[in-house]
Amino acid sequence: MPSERLNLAVIVGSVREGRFGPVVANWFVEQAEQHGEFAVDLIDLADTDIPLELPSVPPAMQPDPLRPSGMADLTRRLKAADAVVVVTPDYNRSFPASLKAAIDWHYTEWRAKPIGFVGYSGASGGLLAIENLRQVFNELQAHTVRDYVSFPRYYLLFSPDGTLLDPEGPEGAAKVMLDQLLWWGSVLHDARRDRPYVTSQ
Repeated sequence: MPSERLNLAVIVGSVREGRFGPVVANWFVEQAEQHGEFAVDLIDLADTDIPLELPSVPPAMQPDPLRPSGMADLTRRLKAADAVVVVTPDYNRSFPASLKAAIDWHYTEWRAKPIGFVGYSGASGGLLAIENLRQVFNELQAHTVRDYVSFPRYYLLFSPDGTLLDPEGPEGAAKVMLDQLLWWGSVLHDARRDRPYVTSQ
């Protein structure tokens, strides 16, 4: 297990106007910081210009992909992460295009790292997006942890200042997921250091 705290990237996946994602992400960042085992980096995809059009040779097929210069900071932060939590709504029974583009522009940055999810939406609480994302990250050779945090009808659950009206259940779910991310993140951190991940394309 690494002697220092694990680097945890928390990604706000929605970029559309009026999004609720930052409220949910800020709440989760507080949970992760209170957990005490993570150095938390909040990444808002709205702060990065992420082209939807990929190059003719996808980043997954290039040993050193050439990305737009405006994406350099995002790439650096993803590479530094030992674990990732994606905060996502449901869009038409799936997840936002902005999130898919950010994922597809990267490859080794996800590989052999644990991924957790915080979902929110009107009915499913983001579960439809989460199930789609599990398949995507599996293809990228990341490990998605079993437990998640979900906020169905999120607009009824948070007060205007961004605090939860009934925090006990979500806080417990966040603790369970963070414990799983800590275990997998520690094991995979050491494995990547001691036995570099090698795969053929």
